[in-house]
Amino acid sequence: MSSLAVPRTEPRAGSAPGTAQDRRPPLRRRIALVPTITLLLGALYCLLPVAWVVIAATKSGRELFSTFTFLPGTGFADNVRDLTAYRDGVYWQWMANSALYAGLGALLSTCVSAVSGYALATYRFRGRETIFNVLLAGVLMPPVILAVPQYLLLAKADLTDSYLSVLLPQILFPYGVYLARIYAAAAVPADVVEAGRMDGASEWRIFTRIALPMMIPGMVTVFLFQFVAIWNNFLLPYIMLSDDEKFPITLGLFTLLEQGANTPALYTLVITGAFLAVLPLVALFLVIQRFWSLDLLSGAVKS
Repeated sequence: MSSLAVPRTEPRAGSAPGTAQDRRPPLRRRIALVPTITLLLGALYCLLPVAWVVIAATKSGRELFSTFTFLPGTGFADNVRDLTAYRDGVYWQWMANSALYAGLGALLSTCVSAVSGYALATYRFRGRETIFNVLLAGVLMPPVILAVPQYLLLAKADLTDSYLSVLLPQILFPYGVYLARIYAAAAVPADVVEAGRMDGASEWRIFTRIALPMMIPGMVTVFLFQFVAIWNNFLLPYIMLSDDEKFPITLGLFTLLEQGANTPALYTLVITGAFLAVLPLVALFLVIQRFWSLDLLSGAVKS
């Protein structure tokens, strides 16, 4: 019988066998941890303010300034009661206004985006690319640039300080049109549209019965983006509205915070109001996420 000789590797000079230096992970593995650590730090940076608001909303006015920052308090129920009683429940009027602005505005914006995106993706006409490029320019343009021109236009129409002054500028959502076009081009096959035309269906019927069910997952995303954008919008209502009973929750909490500079007791109401204002967004995201996931699986086979 012949024996196989196994070469032996000598340990490097200055290191004993089995030391931590031998067990150290390779350089590539350590580099791969950098994105994970960066994401964890980013998540911590984003979640710490949210955690502070959640905990601070449970504290009374005395506990807010005298206890440890992340120690829960005992005054949440009293804070909600005081917030409801403030000016005969104007806070809930602000919440209702935000629900109206965000819900109706996002719905109308989604409908406009769906029709516009489908038309840009399906039809060939002169100036189509020019229109699309103008929409892309609208995506890149900061909203603050458009706020003053929008105010001047609505002032000419005598619509300032009304619900329409906040709703109308939100209907056209350039980023939503962009997403709708991209999604329609990918999700609606040209052969299916052509088959509908050969069967004698009108263009509107093809859109509502064939194309739109295929586009619903993308439109749900557009609705969510626009709802969150309108709910969190501050600048447009700040410029357009002067009657505080028409204020959305963002502007209402801002005025409450300004009054808190002279009345520190209002700080707890502002914090509690900010916490309650986040809950509808969380609930909407959870509901739509489930609906969105289901439509991603079934949207392409609807007819």
